[in-house]
Amino acid sequence: MTDHTELNRRHWEDSAAAAHGPLARAHWARTEPRWGLWATPESEVRALPDVTGLDVIELGCGTAYVSAWLARLGARPVGIDISTRQLDTARAMQAEFGLEFPLIEGDAQRVPRDDATFDLAISEYGASLWCDPYRWIPEAARLLRPGGHLVFLSRSPLFALCARPGGTASTTLRRPQFGLRRVDHGTSTEFTLPHGEMLRLLRAGGFTVEDLIELQAPTPAEREYDEVSSEWARQWPSEEIWKARRTS
Repeated sequence: MTDHTELNRRHWEDSAAAAHGPLARAHWARTEPRWGLWATPESEVRALPDVTGLDVIELGCGTAYVSAWLARLGARPVGIDISTRQLDTARAMQAEFGLEFPLIEGDAQRVPRDDATFDLAISEYGASLWCDPYRWIPEAARLLRPGGHLVFLSRSPLFALCARPGGTASTTLRRPQFGLRRVDHGTSTEFTLPHGEMLRLLRAGGFTVEDLIELQAPTPAEREYDEVSSEWARQWPSEEIWKARRTS
């Protein structure tokens, strides 16, 4: 494992899994996919293709609630995550909700599956945030069949530029955009690329970008977060969804 992979694995094993575990049941119980911190409905953003009958890989699945949504919509998902504790929660939710699909303990940057195995690669705050995009995006391209879809949600670059260590996102810039890639938090590492760099990386992987959806917090928000307030996210995007298709 690379240094950030092991660091993030320990982060989820030691503390984050316990903190996020209680949210798993609420996420699994949703009848419609809802994206990100602000629970933006899929019917509003239309980020997903028709997933009926598609083979799907969820990269960094955590408690696998995204895979559960897709399974209910007729897809055949497979989830992969490095955290044993997160996958234990995912299996408990599978038993509770009566859904079954494969779960792999492993690195989303090196998935133990053959080339061109899947029709859709998806990540919501999984590999899209915690893995190096210069490793996981080429891996997604390898796994996808020609014409396959890539859909992922992560922090927006603007949030990363305004993030205040130990506090809520600021209204002033806290770090330079040039050179933005890896954001270290001591016990974990996140990755965010500026839009131009992300576009070039996706194109180099044989993807055509179909949409970039910047999410806005609703009024009122379902809940608040330590790292970003709904007031901030009503003025600037704290997260975004990329839609791309493998065309070469």
